[in-house]
Amino acid sequence: MTAKSKDKKKNKDAQLVLRLDRELRDRFVSACKDLDTTAAREVRRHIKRFLKRYDKGELDDR
Repeated sequence: MTAKSKDKKKNKDAQLVLRLDRELRDRFVSACKDLDTTAAREVRRHIKRFLKRYDKGELDDR
């Protein structure tokens, strides 16, 4: 593990636990493998994109 990856890992000190249908989870994990990425990486990327849009006021009231 490089020093850079150790620093990134240190910053990740919280977990988000969610429940979803097993088939949906399995399809997502499989798609991530096909794209040579991980489910965790893609969820983090989605959260970052979501927050950027939120900060810009691009999300409608729900």
